[in-house]
Amino acid sequence: MKVMILSSLAYSLTNFRGALLEEMVRNGHVVVAGAPDRDAQVEQKLEAMGVAYRCTPMARTGTNPLEDILTLFRYARLMYRERPDVVLAYTQKPIIYGGLATRIYGRANYYALMTGLGYVFSPEASSRNLFRKLVSLIYREGVRKAKAIFVFNRDDRNDMLDAGIIDPDDTVIQVPGSGVDTDHFAEQPLPTGPLTFLMVGRLMRDKGVYEFVEAARHIKALHPNCRFRILGRLEENNPTGISPDECRTWSEENIVELLPETRDVRPYLAEANIFVLPSFYREGLPRTILEAISTGRPIITTDLPGCREPVENGENGILVPPRDAKALADAMCTFIDHPERIAPMAKRSREIAVSRYDVNLVNDILLGHMGLKGSNKGTPALEKAQRSPPVHFDKAMPERI
Repeated sequence: MKVMILSSLAYSLTNFRGALLEEMVRNGHVVVAGAPDRDAQVEQKLEAMGVAYRCTPMARTGTNPLEDILTLFRYARLMYRERPDVVLAYTQKPIIYGGLATRIYGRANYYALMTGLGYVFSPEASSRNLFRKLVSLIYREGVRKAKAIFVFNRDDRNDMLDAGIIDPDDTVIQVPGSGVDTDHFAEQPLPTGPLTFLMVGRLMRDKGVYEFVEAARHIKALHPNCRFRILGRLEENNPTGISPDECRTWSEENIVELLPETRDVRPYLAEANIFVLPSFYREGLPRTILEAISTGRPIITTDLPGCREPVENGENGILVPPRDAKALADAMCTFIDHPERIAPMAKRSREIAVSRYDVNLVNDILLGHMGLKGSNKGTPALEKAQRSPPVHFDKAMPERI
């Protein structure tokens, strides 16, 4: 069969979906991937996998309806040109306009991979009720004919029902996030030296950057040897983006160390003792947390949908309330005051990554439900998937989510 993957960022095709694309090719399918930007390194990697790349221009963060109509037209034109049998879209605009374009095209099974509901459904946008209703309505039309909607956490289906995006009898399947390559993100020994807290995420207010900085400022006054590092890219066009001037001020005050954006976070995870993500963004299941637990690091994150999924509170990390810098600082101080707790939590994180979130397990689930699996019976990944099946929400029992 011919499979088309639609994304809002080329880099995510190899960084987040590379193993899935490779598995599709391995199962004998022709794979075409579309994203709105040109990235020579990504395109070379896709070509090496045997995946064709098609640039599909899109205003990723804009709300201009004319631009979005153009996106719909481009998607429909791409489908008529490529003739896919299956379309899989992820992130908001590809899901909406990919779903609508698939209905116009009319010859492909459509699947949506909800990696998170995004800014519009986050607390930061709670005052924009009219806009949220409009997005919900468009979302509903985008996924109305989807064969299945894959979600990353147990809260997504109820939130989509409450927003009117889906109906109770729509097929919604929970999978363990994007998965993580537990060989690539191999377990690393804990570093010696000053205790280091690392945050990885886009530099946005609703990712909890301010809370991280405030907690760091408090702890630095008491424990000046502790290190606080933030790795992420600026999002100046995002409604909650943090300005470069603020970032420079934090660096000059020696509160946090801002690390340059990278395509390989492994060295920074290896240098950290604790991974921190104080996000109150409407996450699906943050890939950064999965990479951190695979590396074998305790987690401090918020007790919110998505973030809390991979954390057994007190066993491999600590859950804190959102927007609470004091609670975040207290959680950090737990590891400062009781460093003996770090190694056992690190070990448990690695165990959780291998047993629940291995990317091969996730890919088996996705390909199986899309009817794209070849004759891979008896593979270790499939055996894992059979031991830990996905949560398939019974249409007759919607309360199970």
